[in-house]
Amino acid sequence: MTVSDLPLLDPTKDVAQLTADIIDIDSVSGNEKVLADAVEVLLRSCSHLEVVRDGDSLIARTTLGRPERVILAGHLDTVPLPRVPGSRGTVPSSWEGEILYGRGATDMKGGVAVQLALAKALTAPSRDITYVFYDHEEVEAALSGLGRLAEKFPDRLQGDFAVLLEPTDGTVEGGCNGTARFNVSTTGRAAHSARAWMGENAIHKLAEVLVRLRDHEPATVTVDGLDFRESLNAVLVSGGTAGNVIPDHAVLEVNYRFAPDKTPEQAEQYVRDLLQGFDVVRTDAAAGARPGLNHPAAAAFVAAVGEEPKPKYGWTDVARFSALGIPAVNFGPGDALLAHSDDEHVHADAVRACYRHLKNWLA
Repeated sequence: MTVSDLPLLDPTKDVAQLTADIIDIDSVSGNEKVLADAVEVLLRSCSHLEVVRDGDSLIARTTLGRPERVILAGHLDTVPLPRVPGSRGTVPSSWEGEILYGRGATDMKGGVAVQLALAKALTAPSRDITYVFYDHEEVEAALSGLGRLAEKFPDRLQGDFAVLLEPTDGTVEGGCNGTARFNVSTTGRAAHSARAWMGENAIHKLAEVLVRLRDHEPATVTVDGLDFRESLNAVLVSGGTAGNVIPDHAVLEVNYRFAPDKTPEQAEQYVRDLLQGFDVVRTDAAAGARPGLNHPAAAAFVAAVGEEPKPKYGWTDVARFSALGIPAVNFGPGDALLAHSDDEHVHADAVRACYRHLKNWLA
């Protein structure tokens, strides 16, 4: 696709309509290239920005010599499109009055639109700004574009404070829970289901695991003044070979969302203790992030927004910035409870308000 064939993103139009234009570019994880190309063209048209690209991720920044640097970050990809016919949370977008429907409307095309509008409008901000747009956030952590950028361009990701424009309904959300996934496996002995006594049912053996998870009481942990609610759940199950065979193997996938007072290793031990006696293998993990709201830049931003900060229950890339030594918060338009839903949507005024708060603070 040539530059002339690319979708045109106009950052000077209403930021809510810009959100719709971004939604209309299909960018399911692994398919971010066209959107990344369009974003690159827009950023390179801004003479006040230095731009680098790696794969389908981009970093653009001002170099004005300001005493403080703020990072504004957001991911370009979405989860897959809805499978239910007639779902409005899909591509292309649609409007119902001032409500915008479409895949990514909340997670997180509104935030990306705000970034692009600010990148164009703020030619001489009060703080130097680094804008980060990255691919593969909605899949396993090993594929993260932000992780790749941190490895390849650590100097360009330095900053005093970061804002991740994930949906927070217009409220600053400090830190985030960590997340870990585990496979709990059971083994049995195959046999014809008509002679089940000759076999040993591996799926039935998962019953005790499910009982322990059902009866588990999730904790609420206070970290730096914010209450983080944990959760521990079975999320996937597999096993069996045929409808007339007693299964000799079964696997239950478990997801643990743990408070940022724990390391992934401590979270793993917690799950192992709960499921003692079973074969437990950790398949993926990402540390959480403490809120960091005591940092002066974070405190100034919270004051500018004017809302009481809340904890972030889901894992977000604020954890990656925290690992880099950069205090970070989540702040973006839209209700996170609508993310990934078949009717994903955002109110136009929510996107406009997010843009207004950030512009007033940075200008």
